[in-house]
Amino acid sequence: MKRVLTALVLIPLVLLLVFRGPFWLVTLVAAVVAELATWEYLDLADKSGAKTPRIAVLIGIGLLFLCAFFRPEYMAPLLACLTFLILIFCSFRSPLQRVLPDTAYSVFALVYLGLSLTTLPLLSAQENGASLLLLLFATVWTGDIAALYVGRSVGRHKLAPTISPKKTWEGSLGSIAGSILITLLLLRLADALAAHGVYILSYPGTLLRWLLLAVVLNVAAQLGDLVESAIKRGAGVKDSGSLLPGHGGMLDRIDALLLAAPLLWYAQLAQQAF
Repeated sequence: MKRVLTALVLIPLVLLLVFRGPFWLVTLVAAVVAELATWEYLDLADKSGAKTPRIAVLIGIGLLFLCAFFRPEYMAPLLACLTFLILIFCSFRSPLQRVLPDTAYSVFALVYLGLSLTTLPLLSAQENGASLLLLLFATVWTGDIAALYVGRSVGRHKLAPTISPKKTWEGSLGSIAGSILITLLLLRLADALAAHGVYILSYPGTLLRWLLLAVVLNVAAQLGDLVESAIKRGAGVKDSGSLLPGHGGMLDRIDALLLAAPLLWYAQLAQQAF
């Protein structure tokens, strides 16, 4: 019940942000989410044997979002500079045997949580940004729900028993089917609205393209979930935190987006390039 109530509160807020939020607000909200998830990730890193420079990493995450807002073309040079700065900082701050682990865990946070989540505001700034974000969230959320119910109902074959013992191949396939179904519904809804002169949704291109993208996004989301589960198991914890009732921590809630969101962004870049 806590999980359902939390979802009932968060989903309308997310949709309102997607369709009504200006670029600066989308960037700010994504940055806050990234900072909260980074704090939880750094807890996991410390439980795994590191002693990360928290404030330095959090400042780095903030700088990545500032760069995404003002000059996104400089994201790669900024990430490189932050990497070397953290290496220098850890070289003088950490015990010698921990310089490399502390640096590695910290830099990975910049990529895993900072660079990945900056793609959310960048997607929102596209001509059909709201439609893209809706597709992203819908495929991830629907896939997650479908995996849960299909896996519980008919799941027999373990998907990754060492990482996540409850996940099954049947649930995984059900998740893909759920993402395909919601994508079909969104495309049909976009066509129906357009027929009445309402262009709030826009999915240009062929049906096959969007369905293939839905499958790829779903697979990326499932991998994102499994990757975060592996990190948590390595740290010996069940949830990354307790911020969201029924959902665990912020990192638990967005783990699927951490691979799916950048994949959608790079898919858009590839389409524009070719």
